[in-house]
Amino acid sequence: MAESEFIHKEPCPKCGSKDNLARYSDGHAHCFTQGCKHWEPPTDGQEYTPRATAGRKVGKDLILDGEVRALPKRKLTEETCQKFGYTVGTSSKGNTVQLAPYFDGTTLVAQKMRDAEKNFVTLGEFKSAGLFGQQLWRDGGKKIVITEGEIDCMTVSQLQGNKWPVVSVPNGAQGAAKALKKHLEWLEQFEEVVLLFDMDEPGREAMAECAPLFTPGKCKLASLPNGFKDPNEMLLAGRGSEVIDAIWGAKSYRPDGLVNIKDIREQLRKAVEIGLPWFLPELTDITYGRRYGEIYGLGAGTGVGKTDLLTQQLAYDISVLKLRVGTIFLEQAPTETAKRVAGKLKGKRFHVPDDGWTQEELEAAVDELEAADSLIMYDSFGETEWDIVKSKVRFMAVSEGIRVIYIDHLTAMADTADEKGSLEQIMKEMAGLAKELDIIITFVSHLTTPEKGKSHEEGGRVTIRHFKGSRAIGFWSYYMFGLERDQQADDESIRQVTTLRVLKDRYTGQATGKTIYLGYDAETGLLKALDGNPFDDESGSSKQPPWDEDSPF
Repeated sequence: MAESEFIHKEPCPKCGSKDNLARYSDGHAHCFTQGCKHWEPPTDGQEYTPRATAGRKVGKDLILDGEVRALPKRKLTEETCQKFGYTVGTSSKGNTVQLAPYFDGTTLVAQKMRDAEKNFVTLGEFKSAGLFGQQLWRDGGKKIVITEGEIDCMTVSQLQGNKWPVVSVPNGAQGAAKALKKHLEWLEQFEEVVLLFDMDEPGREAMAECAPLFTPGKCKLASLPNGFKDPNEMLLAGRGSEVIDAIWGAKSYRPDGLVNIKDIREQLRKAVEIGLPWFLPELTDITYGRRYGEIYGLGAGTGVGKTDLLTQQLAYDISVLKLRVGTIFLEQAPTETAKRVAGKLKGKRFHVPDDGWTQEELEAAVDELEAADSLIMYDSFGETEWDIVKSKVRFMAVSEGIRVIYIDHLTAMADTADEKGSLEQIMKEMAGLAKELDIIITFVSHLTTPEKGKSHEEGGRVTIRHFKGSRAIGFWSYYMFGLERDQQADDESIRQVTTLRVLKDRYTGQATGKTIYLGYDAETGLLKALDGNPFDDESGSSKQPPWDEDSPF
C-alpha cells in the first residue's frame, strides 16, 4: 500500500458521501469522511484499474500523501477542504505546501502546489485537467460561479454551504479566457454564469475579456464592495454574506458602447451648451461652436489662405480662450508657425520681412508666447508617417493636456502607393483618436483639380469630392469647410476676399451650404467677416472690410 498511487475519489458505500472515498492503484480505498473510517483492502495483489481511468496514467510527480486540514488563516473548514480535495503535504524539498487538485473527469491528473511564500509550482499534466472543482458538479444547472483562484473558489462554496457549483480558473486572470474557452461547452450548460474575479485591474480586465465568450444574456459580472479584492478577504473581515449578495446582484454583461436611458440619464438632463467658439462669431452661430471628440476638415487651393485661417484660429484659442494648443504642420517649420501666431496676436506680419514691424515688437510677442506656454509644435524633420503623427497627438493630449490640435496637411501622410486606402485608414484612426482622447482635431486637406470650370486658385467652388480621399474624409468628418478666393481677379479688393463655405454639418445639417465672406487686411494680416456679399453689385457693400479697431479679432 505504501507504493500505491491515488487514482480518484468515489462515493462511499458506508456513509454515503458522494466523493470522500479515495481509491488507490492497488485497489485499496479509504473514506476521509469524519467518523466514517471505511476501508477496503487491496485486490489480491493486482493493480486496480477502474473503468474511469483505463488507459490513463496519474502524473508521477504528484504528491499523494497530503492531509486534509482546515485552513484557519483563511477561515476555511476541514469540510470545505475535504470537498475539494485540497490538502497539506510535503514537497520534494521538505517544505510544507498546500496542494490544489485538478481532475480529468474523476482522475487526478495535476496539482498546483503553493508554499508559505505564495510561490506556485504545477505538478502533473494540466493539458487534460478541468477547472478547479469541476469534477464535483453535475453537468448543467441554474447557476455557476467562477472565481480567479482556488482559495476564493472554496470560500464561495463554503459561504453557500458547499452545495452550489463553484469553480476557478487554473492560471489566474492572465489565463482565464483561455481556460474558459477550453471548457466553454460544459459551462454553457448552466443557465447563468457569474464571474467573480479579483477586484483589481487585471481581474476586471479578465472579466471583460471572458464575458463575451458566453451566449448573450448568460454571463453576469459580480462586484465586491470598495476596499476588498476578493471573496476570501470578505470572509476574513466577517462580511461573507455580502459575497452572496454580490453574486445574486451580479449585473448582466453588456458589451462596451451599449447603454440604456438609465446609464445616460444625468447627461440627458444637462442643458445643451454652445461648444468652443471660432474666432469668427458668424461661424460659431451657424455651427454652434466646436465640440470635443470631433474632427473638422478644411480644404482649399494653393495660396488661398488655409494657413492664415488656421493660425488666426490658433491665436484666438490661445489669447481669448486661454487654451493650450498643439500643431503638427508637416510642411512648415515651427519658427514660421510661431511667427505667424505671434503676428496674429499683435496684428503684425512677423513672417514677412520689412513689413513695418520692429525686432523689439517680435521679441516682445515671442516672450508672451513663451510665458503662456500655450503652443506646442511638432518639428517633423521630414517625418510624415501617420503612425508617428498619431503618437505625437496622443502624447500632446495625454502628457501635455492639450485638447485642441491642428494638422496641416492630411495628404502629406498618405501612402503614395495607395493614397486612397491609406487616407481611409488615417481618417478612421483619427476620428477614433479624437473620440478616445476627447479632443478636437482640425486638419487641412489638399484638393484635386476640378474637372471643369475655374480652378480653386481662381475662385472655383470647392466641393467635398474635390478633397483627396473625399469618401473617407466626408464620412468621418463632423464639419468640412472649403475656402475659395480668386487670386487672379482684376479688382484688387476682390482678390482679398475669401469665401468660407460649409460643405458638411453633421451636427444639425443647418449650416451646410452657408457661406461667410472674409476680408484680409494686408497691414495687420488679419481675417474678418464682411457685411453682405461683396460679389453682389446691388448689395451696397463697399468691398472693403469694416475693421473693428477695438480687437485684433
